[in-house]
Amino acid sequence: MLRAGSALALTLALTVSLPAAEPVVVKLWPDKAPGETKDLGFGREVEPKKGQAEVKRLTDVGTPTMTIYPPAADKANGTAVIVAPGGGYSILAYEHEGTDVCEYLSKLGVTAVLLKYRVPKRPMQMPDNLAAFQDAQRAVCLLRKGAKENGIDPARIGMLGFSAGGNLTACAAFAEKRMYDEVDAADKESPVPNFALLVYPAYLSDKGGGLKPEYKVTKDAPPMFFAHSSDDPISSEGSVALYQALKKNNVPAELHLYASGGHGYGMRKTPHPCATWPDRAADWLKARGLLEKAKPKE
Repeated sequence: MLRAGSALALTLALTVSLPAAEPVVVKLWPDKAPGETKDLGFGREVEPKKGQAEVKRLTDVGTPTMTIYPPAADKANGTAVIVAPGGGYSILAYEHEGTDVCEYLSKLGVTAVLLKYRVPKRPMQMPDNLAAFQDAQRAVCLLRKGAKENGIDPARIGMLGFSAGGNLTACAAFAEKRMYDEVDAADKESPVPNFALLVYPAYLSDKGGGLKPEYKVTKDAPPMFFAHSSDDPISSEGSVALYQALKKNNVPAELHLYASGGHGYGMRKTPHPCATWPDRAADWLKARGLLEKAKPKE
């Protein structure tokens, strides 16, 4: 029986050399995820409530997975990005903040990885997003473990998160330790992404608009890209505060603060300038050399 790390290496090896390959689903944990006592399975789709946008929502995820979108072989550049949809740690906005994003990144030559992390929050955990936090770290470790065999540069593994997924991305980027006991050889790898893109991230600022103390920014923090709208009910103060902290520590960072657009637009087209954020994110990746083909390691 293949363990999760071995399965990742095998599935990626079978797909990265084929153009327009189908996405591949990989379980994050060889057995039950840490702390799970119920068998919730792979999640269920939730019908939108009255007045809610018609978007795909998943909840009751007990078996977290990552779905790998390999780019066409002639475009593959060695960069990988883990995509974390938002949803308040209650649901996952799985399409416009998930599958659509992965398809866009794949066209840029990036190995896009859709993270289906555990939701809703589990009771009596500290931090309260612990289950999702563990899933994010495990996904980074698995990708880094299988990087060489599968055409991914282990120093070019990033995360892109929306709303709660943006918060999760920040948690992974500033983690001071692994949030679970080692499971296998993949967990010998660093669980910290090399770069991060946060799109209208949530829960970063305190009531006064300052950065929450759990996000300890040092000169070793990964470079970051931010996109937020000024009229977002999830205040842009969190993005601004984290951007300022990064700049004070001389960490490369780029902030796009749009006048309007609200919250939760993801890859959906809107009449607001915020709809151009994917292009700005691609510009940032290109400027950092992440869309060029990775040089072979000696």
